[in-house]
Amino acid sequence: MKTVIIPVDFSETSLNAARFAAQMLSGRSDTRIILYSMFDDQDEALTTDTYLTSLKTELELKGNKDIECIKELADDLIDSLERLVFQKAATLVVMGITGKSPIKQMLVGSNTLKVVEKNICPVMIIPPDANFNDINDILFTSDFQNVESSTPVLYIKSVLDFFKANLHIVNVSNQHYVSLTEKFQEERAQMLNLFKEYNPEFYFIGMNDFHEAIEQFVKDKSIDLVLTIPRFHSGISSIFKPSTTKKLVYHSTVPVLAAHEQM
Repeated sequence: MKTVIIPVDFSETSLNAARFAAQMLSGRSDTRIILYSMFDDQDEALTTDTYLTSLKTELELKGNKDIECIKELADDLIDSLERLVFQKAATLVVMGITGKSPIKQMLVGSNTLKVVEKNICPVMIIPPDANFNDINDILFTSDFQNVESSTPVLYIKSVLDFFKANLHIVNVSNQHYVSLTEKFQEERAQMLNLFKEYNPEFYFIGMNDFHEAIEQFVKDKSIDLVLTIPRFHSGISSIFKPSTTKKLVYHSTVPVLAAHEQM
């Protein structure tokens, strides 16, 4: 049984994320959804319970039969969510994120990115205007550095199997000219060996602007989900620094699944 936690504060952003996840998981008998809401004033308990029950009823109508509602009086969403993830052995957290403007990023996006940085478990981040159709094509961004030791192979395979999706592996670098360097060829061969049963397609894009390249690729190839490995430590490739991961999340038009290396 897979357990998916969806934190909701009943904003349009969080409700859209919950509805997206519900459609994505509809009809899957092996998956349980937990709707989680935190409040910081006891007077809000009854209202929170009413809203959660209403949302649960709505999602059940979408074909989700195993939904649990949890509300909690607390003052730190990140710590509370981390505790819940471990208590419930959750395999995924689904959260919304709002807007490209700095003020919206600060008010709404900070908690979502903090959950990613905590590395509690994989986090799927849903853009505010995203509507679920299907997930047929997944883009995996890789820096092609130490792929065997840094790539969460089993997790990526579980995602591909879950959605029965095609895998597109993309690297963006200003080092790509007419042909790949020997190092990139070696790492490509290792990556191919890791995912050979999925017949992945490889793309090496010679550009300086990582986000522009990814945005265009998503559009050109009708990508449904971007899978990335954020690395919140020193000595990492510039395209996977925290600031770059944040920019990717805020500007993506499709959901971004952040899964840390070697999960």
